[in-house]
Amino acid sequence: MNFSGTHILSVKQFTRADIERIFEVAGRMESYAERRKITRVMEGAILGNMFFEPSTRTRVSFGCAFNLLGGQVREITDVKSSSITKGESLYDTARVISGYSDVIVMRHPQSGSVSEFAKASRVPVINGGDGTNEHPSQALLDLYTISKELRSNDRNIDGMHIAMVGDLKHGRTVHSLSQLLLLYENIRFTLISPTELCMPESIVSDLRTAGHQVHETDDMESGLSDNDTVYLTRIQEERFDSKLEAAIYRGRFRLNQAIYTRHCQPNTVIMHPLPRDSRKEANELDNDLNQHPSLAIFRQADNGVVVRMALFALVLDVVQLVEESARDVTWHTKGRFEKNIPLQSQQN
Repeated sequence: MNFSGTHILSVKQFTRADIERIFEVAGRMESYAERRKITRVMEGAILGNMFFEPSTRTRVSFGCAFNLLGGQVREITDVKSSSITKGESLYDTARVISGYSDVIVMRHPQSGSVSEFAKASRVPVINGGDGTNEHPSQALLDLYTISKELRSNDRNIDGMHIAMVGDLKHGRTVHSLSQLLLLYENIRFTLISPTELCMPESIVSDLRTAGHQVHETDDMESGLSDNDTVYLTRIQEERFDSKLEAAIYRGRFRLNQAIYTRHCQPNTVIMHPLPRDSRKEANELDNDLNQHPSLAIFRQADNGVVVRMALFALVLDVVQLVEESARDVTWHTKGRFEKNIPLQSQQN
């Protein structure tokens, strides 16, 4: 695809070559994300960061990515602070905000809303998550993380085994990641969830049609064996009709040190899109794994910055100009990112 000036709304718009291009650019952004170098290639550019649902990592990392490229960020972080509460349409909002911005990132609770917004926007729009539908940049950073973690153990995405655990019905992160993995070959999926929260049948059908193996189960411990990666998700409380309904499933599937040691293969990568629900009644990913070398959740979060930097650089067509305005940092950061190295390097 020609990224320049393009909306990034769905993982379905990417080919495998597109993914490889994004990852190649993301790799070139690591020295800037780790604050070893500075670039001001987007000096004067403005990002409109519009988040109509709560967000920490996605909102902050998009803003951080744009700042690291030299741009400025303007934010709306609550629908109550926007004119939408006065009855303004997405069309009118898009026409106005796109006049103030060079690129827009939008999160919205309704599926399809970001695509509707993009139709009226005068600048590129990146989907920061629309309801239970998609979260394309999260899927990209997840796949980038999987690629790096597996490569450190001499493995590849093609032919890998991955377990997805938790609320697979409402989890847009696993929906988008599954759709991206359609571009790869011979993957074995183990989908672990309560029957009521299983992966949508349309996605399961797409995976099988693409030649992947799919096993669905509600038995977490048996499903954890023989995987390269375990990807956990929290119960998406905000997608249920009531908190009481969500509470029925909270805490059903938990991973801790004892379960990992007993059922997972050595070096099985542990991933989670965050936030993990650390309340006692949930605790789907226990703190006793915090120092485990296979826990990739914080490397995963760090990778969100470089992937989002890559998307901005590609969409605004400045990839070849990034290094022209580069210089060394003037402050001390040595050791700050030393834990962000692949597992094999840590072991060596």
